Amino acid sequence: MAEKRHVLAIDQGTTSSRAIVFDARAMPVATAQRELQQFFPADGWVEHDPEHIWADTLAVCREALAKAKLEATDIAAIGITNQRETTIVWDRATGRAIHNAIVWQDRRTAPWCRQQVADGLEPQVQETTGLLIDAYFAASKLVWLLDNVPGARARADKGELAFGTVDSYLLYRLTGGRVHATDATNASRTMLFDIRRQEWDDELLRAFGVPRNMLPTVMDNSTRFGECDPALLGAAIPVTGMAGDQQAAVFGQACFKPGMIKSTYGTGCFALMNIGDTAVTSKHRMLTTVAYRLDGRPIFAIEGAIFIAGAAVQWLRDGLKLIGHAAESEELAAKLKDSGGVYLVPAFTGLGAPHWDPDARGAIFGLTRDSGAAHVVRAALEAVAYQTRDLMEAMAADGGSRPLDLRVDGGMVANDWVCQFLADMLDLPVERPVVTETTALGAAYLAGLAVGVYESLDAVSKGWHRDRLFEPQMDAATRDRLYTGWQDAVGRTLSRR
Repeated sequence: MAEKRHVLAIDQGTTSSRAIVFDARAMPVATAQRELQQFFPADGWVEHDPEHIWADTLAVCREALAKAKLEATDIAAIGITNQRETTIVWDRATGRAIHNAIVWQDRRTAPWCRQQVADGLEPQVQETTGLLIDAYFAASKLVWLLDNVPGARARADKGELAFGTVDSYLLYRLTGGRVHATDATNASRTMLFDIRRQEWDDELLRAFGVPRNMLPTVMDNSTRFGECDPALLGAAIPVTGMAGDQQAAVFGQACFKPGMIKSTYGTGCFALMNIGDTAVTSKHRMLTTVAYRLDGRPIFAIEGAIFIAGAAVQWLRDGLKLIGHAAESEELAAKLKDSGGVYLVPAFTGLGAPHWDPDARGAIFGLTRDSGAAHVVRAALEAVAYQTRDLMEAMAADGGSRPLDLRVDGGMVANDWVCQFLADMLDLPVERPVVTETTALGAAYLAGLAVGVYESLDAVSKGWHRDRLFEPQMDAATRDRLYTGWQDAVGRTLSRR
């Protein structure tokens, strides 16, 4: 057993950067967090400043250690989890990005994606990568940077530039530029990675015009990536765990058996079902992705991605000013007997699975003179459950077995009303764990497994504890009537091309 019994987890998300210190029982000891500024340069564009990401990440790491009253020498390992698909290109010599990060929500590359589909590339992309051609994924964002940042393509061809998702960028900065690597889960979100052969795909690199020398080395999720520069935190802490946020949540929720499913409710909503060691191509526009890879052996998942979940509540607060704090949404929703026929389709950055419509935009339907702020707030919360049912229906159509329950996590599941409505709409028990920040927990587990703080997958499974179970209470007729209304609203929102 290791002498050092704490792990530092970095959770760099879409709206904030956090660091959490976990102890040997996988319980959080101290947390530090900073909100991340969002940039919207044009309609459908979303960017982050990579220097802000790096500075905030370093600051929260130092703050979390201070709160925990620990030194860097007390930390056994660092684990990293990150907002997936968000794309950064940086100068290898300085570590500084050549442009703002293009965020996963960004839709600027939708025309390029449509051209690739028109050129007949989607079947090859889906079979090779498990993904559909969409602006969501990193490849299109990388191509945009190469084509639109002056001199970028020439510099990339010379080997001066590096590409990575946020995990790779943070690892590069943490190691003082010594390590340019990523993990199998993040690689599987680029639209450039062959998930069956577990390597970058040369045919797709040629088709998209991406220089191979820009790409990071792909590693397991729990392994020694490198060491943190001792000047940053005070000691050379090994970085031994890394995974994209949704896959980290699969690990944190201990979804290790085929058929187990988790759904994370943060900025967006992402449901992943473990399908074992064989990658199955979806016939209903779901994604096949790497859930995790240990000792060179990948385990796969079917994933449904919803772009807007908690971000809709943020919009109610900051955009419409209907609430002063996210927690107020629960009280407002609970006061009403129903939404009064109001439906909010939060397609602010297009619609994800199973529609994949980048041109759809948000809309509210069913407003009457009786409709008030509370109805709109409730409709926004209900949309989370409706969208989750969309994903579950698609997974079932792909032949997935009906799960026994749904494990949920993320900031939104602190809302009891949301959890109960999820159970009602899915007709499925919903389990909320004691530790709901399972993305950071998953990163901690992956890092800790590599250095002996946590013993095995079996130990991780036994360490999972339920906080509360939400059982379905809604009758089938009401459930189906509400969902039919949702489907009608989505149908009105889809773009007509």
